[in-house]
Amino acid sequence: MGFERFGTISFVSQAKVSKFVDYLEEGKVMGTRCKSCGKKYFPPRNDCAQCLSSDVEWFEIVGPGKLLTYSKLMYAPSGFEGDLPYRICVVEYPDGVKVFGRVSPAIPDDDLSIGMELVAVPTKLSGNKVAYEFKRP
Repeated sequence: MGFERFGTISFVSQAKVSKFVDYLEEGKVMGTRCKSCGKKYFPPRNDCAQCLSSDVEWFEIVGPGKLLTYSKLMYAPSGFEGDLPYRICVVEYPDGVKVFGRVSPAIPDDDLSIGMELVAVPTKLSGNKVAYEFKRP
């Protein structure tokens, strides 16, 4: 099994970064770093957009980051209608990596505030699928 194990709906079964799903199953949220120029990527990429190298390594997204922005979705793309409403956000980590993802439903809307600390945590979904979401540290 490959990338089809990621998320509510996966549009591809294989990807150059399918190991991302394996890491989620191990309890780790990972990004990639280009060994040639040092550029970090999340979501992970196997090919560097900056220097075009394919020599990348994995690094773990650890510790709390700061909430930069968030939004509550009342409309969703095809296949995600049953999840509504849900919140998405961008969290910046101390090393400058910005991670996009869902906010845990355990955090009430009124508790979200720009600058608050959040951590990316792997989650299990139905059907043997995995994802990640942001929770309080």
